[in-house]
Amino acid sequence: MIRRLLETLKANLIYVVVGALVTGLAAGQVAGESTRGLLQTAVVPVLFLMIYPMMINIDLDEIRNLRAHARPVALSLVVNFLFTPFVAVLLARAFFGGNVEYTVGLYFIALIPTSGMTAAWTGLANGDLESALVAMAVNLLAAVAILPVYLSVLIPGSVGFEPTALYRQLAQVVVVPMLAGNVTRRLLLRRYGWEGFRELKPTFGGLSSFGVMLIVFIAMTMRSRAILANPLTSASVVLPLVLFYVAVVAVGSGLGSVFLDDGQRVALVYATSMRNLSIAVAVVVAAETLPTGAVLPIALAYILQPPLGVLYMHYRRDIVDEGLSLREAAARLV
Repeated sequence: MIRRLLETLKANLIYVVVGALVTGLAAGQVAGESTRGLLQTAVVPVLFLMIYPMMINIDLDEIRNLRAHARPVALSLVVNFLFTPFVAVLLARAFFGGNVEYTVGLYFIALIPTSGMTAAWTGLANGDLESALVAMAVNLLAAVAILPVYLSVLIPGSVGFEPTALYRQLAQVVVVPMLAGNVTRRLLLRRYGWEGFRELKPTFGGLSSFGVMLIVFIAMTMRSRAILANPLTSASVVLPLVLFYVAVVAVGSGLGSVFLDDGQRVALVYATSMRNLSIAVAVVVAAETLPTGAVLPIALAYILQPPLGVLYMHYRRDIVDEGLSLREAAARLV
């Protein structure tokens, strides 16, 4: 029963996040200081619950196949660490003005790529799954090294951001669970084999989704009064997020059409458009030198990202793979 519940949470993550966001905003209006203190102490164990199961599902051994997939991986690094930060800076300046919290949230979305759904969507869209897996491992490790460097340049000095403190947080929130997850993955594969491990994977994803639900609830409860004090400003976060995702998909698809075969093009689009929102929200909540209000853009990105994956998948399967033009596909719908 618990396993089924966890799998249901994973399958309905978009609704779970919305529910946690709304409930957290409501709870934050009535929560007292003692409740906020209790929630703060729960942050570290909840973060581990969220990140550790996710890391079990990531195969870092795929890095050994880097040479065979050098071109799509190299393009994914270019998009993820050159193009997306540039777009994030432009959008933050255009839409957020002096709001440092939302700016930081957008930067975290832009600088931590490849979620666990990268491989899943690539497979569903008939893309090159192995290229996607290699890109996931390489980009995640690159993000751990590059993230503090970028943020030390991009975040205003008034925030009091300390790169060395963020490296410590990344070690606690990402590196330690990554190593533990990799060891656990090896032990499970040795004991149950690949088929047995595949049956367990949805449970790990469900545990991670449960952690996401809890951490979004905690973060929204802690920042509820500040967010709802100016709801129009908070709602304005949605448009730059939409523009960010549209730009990333367009550039990934364009580069893929020029430099890659069709399957690798799909892998590139998903390796660049699917951001690792779980790690982003984990680092923001755990870091003492970052504004916790940065969680709001990340939480809203949870709502936007899955439909994006679905739309591109159907575009590939129902239009491109069928040899249809957009006009022909639209005519069929009518």
